[in-house]
Amino acid sequence: MLFVKDRLIEIDGEKTFSEPISDIWDDVLPNDLHNEGGVIFKKGKKPEKLMQRIIELTTEVGDIVLDFHLGSGTTASSALKCKRQFIGVEQLDYGQNDSVQRLKNAIGKYVNGVLQYDTRGISSVTSWRGGGDFVYIELKRSNKKFIEDIEAATTTEQLLEIWEQMKQRAFFRFSLDMQKFEENIEQFKTLTLDEQKAALCSVFDLNQLYVNRADMNDDELQVSDEEKRVTNDFYGK
Repeated sequence: MLFVKDRLIEIDGEKTFSEPISDIWDDVLPNDLHNEGGVIFKKGKKPEKLMQRIIELTTEVGDIVLDFHLGSGTTASSALKCKRQFIGVEQLDYGQNDSVQRLKNAIGKYVNGVLQYDTRGISSVTSWRGGGDFVYIELKRSNKKFIEDIEAATTTEQLLEIWEQMKQRAFFRFSLDMQKFEENIEQFKTLTLDEQKAALCSVFDLNQLYVNRADMNDDELQVSDEEKRVTNDFYGK
């Protein structure tokens, strides 16, 4: 004899006849996925429903969810709507389609006295009504700033000016022969612009793309007192 109540499982707020899912999940469909979160990430977003399932299977309310590849912020947004804390890390800048904007959309803003927030994704099944907050900190660029300047340059003259600045403040890979590089500047000028950019980008120590906390008192890195305070607060120092 089986009792009906023993076969009912609550899914998305409704009681239904169900059984435990297997390790193949084919029931989470990407319907309206391109609109979720209010950010555009064609074929690059995970469904919030998928993240909700993973978060609720592995954490409790109030736990911290960590995502080292945050992208458009699906994990953080889903964690927020599931009443979890979150930490996200992302190196690329997606502008108006990144995780910061998505979290702002989820939290919402007041328009004419009414809080307007993201109602898509899992908002309805989690009874999301907006609110909350988060802290957003951007790493201070070191070699990364030079790389961005190189990528934006449109002439050889601009690249040579950047090279002069690099010689004063950049961190180079240990195998770079600075003197040999200088001796071949005339040959450097004969390369195409793309080849010149590739040559300059090849000389950096990629472990120094951003300013390390241990180096932030170096005057040449121009770290402000406010940046130092925020950094020390973050590390609890």
